[in-house]
Amino acid sequence: MTPEPPPTADSNDGRGPAPLQPSFAFDNSYARLPERFFERLSPTPVSAPALLRVNRELADLLGLDADALASPAGIRVLAGNEIPAGAEPLSMAYAGHQFGGWVPQLGDGRAILLGEIVGRDGVRRDVQLKGAGRTPFSRQGDGRAGLGPVLREYIVSEAMYALGIATTRSLAAVTTGDTIVRETLLPGAVLTRVAQSHIRVGTFQFFAARRDVEALRLLADHVIDRHYPAAREAASPYIALLRAVTDRQASLIADWMGIGFIHGVMNTDNCSIAGETIDYGPCAFMDAYHPDTVYSSIDRNGRYAYANQPSIAYWNLAMFAQTLLPLIDENEEKAVELAREQLETFPETFQAAQLASMRTKLGLEGERDGDAELASELLGCMAADGADFTLTFRGLADIVEPAAEGTCPVARLFHSPDAFTAWAERWRQRLRQQPGGSEARRETEQVRASLRAANPACIPRNHLVEEVIVAAVERGDLAPFARLVEVLASPFEEQQGCERFMLPPRPDQVVRQTFCGT
Repeated sequence: MTPEPPPTADSNDGRGPAPLQPSFAFDNSYARLPERFFERLSPTPVSAPALLRVNRELADLLGLDADALASPAGIRVLAGNEIPAGAEPLSMAYAGHQFGGWVPQLGDGRAILLGEIVGRDGVRRDVQLKGAGRTPFSRQGDGRAGLGPVLREYIVSEAMYALGIATTRSLAAVTTGDTIVRETLLPGAVLTRVAQSHIRVGTFQFFAARRDVEALRLLADHVIDRHYPAAREAASPYIALLRAVTDRQASLIADWMGIGFIHGVMNTDNCSIAGETIDYGPCAFMDAYHPDTVYSSIDRNGRYAYANQPSIAYWNLAMFAQTLLPLIDENEEKAVELAREQLETFPETFQAAQLASMRTKLGLEGERDGDAELASELLGCMAADGADFTLTFRGLADIVEPAAEGTCPVARLFHSPDAFTAWAERWRQRLRQQPGGSEARRETEQVRASLRAANPACIPRNHLVEEVIVAAVERGDLAPFARLVEVLASPFEEQQGCERFMLPPRPDQVVRQTFCGT
């Protein structure tokens, strides 16, 4: 394995520059909450940390020196071997429903929050080390992460960011020089994860289960101040908080559906109160479209299948609303009624967000009756024939004008293209109803451009991610990882020489199951 070499610096012996030292402007609001919210502890040092990658663009956004992070001192921080000034390392307490089953205590079993930074954009973000060793919440686990899951989270989280999806991000990845035991012996690694916060529905459930109303109020107030300050001015701040979280989840799930993303483990402890995608375990992107698609090896009954994600988000929000009842009103019946009234807005909010997403993906301007049916018919054709999700939508830009018989590139994705061909003509009729839609070439090019801006050419297809992991874990080759991260940073561009990154897997490359890193 050839990790990224750190920048060189002469020792500070009076004859050269001082060694690079990372500097974090920490301001740790969560650490100022009562001690029962977390456990204070430092990461467990590793034997021989080495840098895999520093996300220079994200480092700059956070006001950090990427070269200092890549220096020997920076690598020690990223591995957990050294605590930077101003950090207050802790593991957060939370509970959760996992596949519908209640677990009263979970918590950060292998993650340690170093602290919070306010970036150049004015946004406060957590900086967390994932795979940093045992914590009081590890439950007999080793608290470590394998190289494969770390690479997967780095690749997919940064791809999601480039796709415009709300997500946690990856600041850096390092190897540890140590071996961890899973089904086999694997190289260890640590991911530096950045999030607007790591507060989850399960964080609220932890205190609700203990009937700790004071802690619930402190937590809700912290979330309002940090993420939803407008709720503070509402007549009922906690109903406003529920409304804001509901709206963000509706938008997030609609975005997932629009790119064929399947989270795989939508437990309440993986449902971010900030509305970001968090915890990229057995996640996957669909190749051939079918609403019942499941990849996660631990989702044996399809609870978190692609089409179930909206209803599961709704269920998770109901669990969140339940925790807020003591804060909403002293009268439990009234609190339940107020919470239910707010929760019932989710289906309509989600459907509106999903339809808006589909209109954009189809290049439709304005709102017309029949748009939802038009989108549903396309998905039905795709499901019936197993057409590739990403390529079908991307290919629409090539058929804004009818193709000659037998040459339609998108139709070739369908085993029986007649139904799609009929649908495509109805779609073109809808385009012609738009302002300027019946006019000539300029409008056609504008529609094509909007379609290409809405539908990615490249996604982190499962077989590509698997190739990267195998190359790194089995052969110590990190070049495929670096190349895939580079390509996925511009997902809407058809990059020269990157054709293979746009293709679906061959039959021998198909990945049928993805696995959780724990």
